[in-house]
Amino acid sequence: MSTIKNVIFDLGGVLIDWNPEYVFLDVFDGDRKKMQWFFDEICTFDWNENQDAGYSLAQATADRISLFPQYEQWIRMFYGRWEEMLGGPIAGSVEILKKLVDHPYYKVIALTNWSAETFPVALKRYDFLHWFEGIVVSGTEKTRKPFADIYQITLDRYQLDPVKSLFIDDNKRNVKAAQQLGIQTIHFQNPNHLKISLETLGIKL
Repeated sequence: MSTIKNVIFDLGGVLIDWNPEYVFLDVFDGDRKKMQWFFDEICTFDWNENQDAGYSLAQATADRISLFPQYEQWIRMFYGRWEEMLGGPIAGSVEILKKLVDHPYYKVIALTNWSAETFPVALKRYDFLHWFEGIVVSGTEKTRKPFADIYQITLDRYQLDPVKSLFIDDNKRNVKAAQQLGIQTIHFQNPNHLKISLETLGIKL
């Protein structure tokens, strides 16, 4: 039997397919270069992460429009059409989640970088989000991965021993941050890789 007793899942990119390309590739008529410019210069990854840490979506939108008024229409689309950026569940990952949740040995938690304003939409859309023993949402906590405090909040709230805990995330930066706290990790690539990685750690489902 594995020494791991607690499994902590990231959501976006691991269990849920979320990608702003679903909106903006169409907006930019299939021009990937122009779309990437928009993500690199206007509605950037760093800007979006601020909202994951609790910053208001409306204020964030207004801030960006004040910087780039000529792109107001596109900026408003980022959160105005946010639901269209949600794809389906990542089926193979959800199957693995179900097996872990049904196993009496494991405590299964989620730790996600997600705006508190949009997370209720995900809760309604994806039934499997209700399988977790608990979910730590960055927007509610007013902090986010990879900052150490959100991992510590998760460990403390659910009384998890980091040495007996496993964290699964598709972002290498977030994985490294968990390792700094003594948490075992898997850098998620795809469901099959996850299954093999779990077996390597002694978790056979």
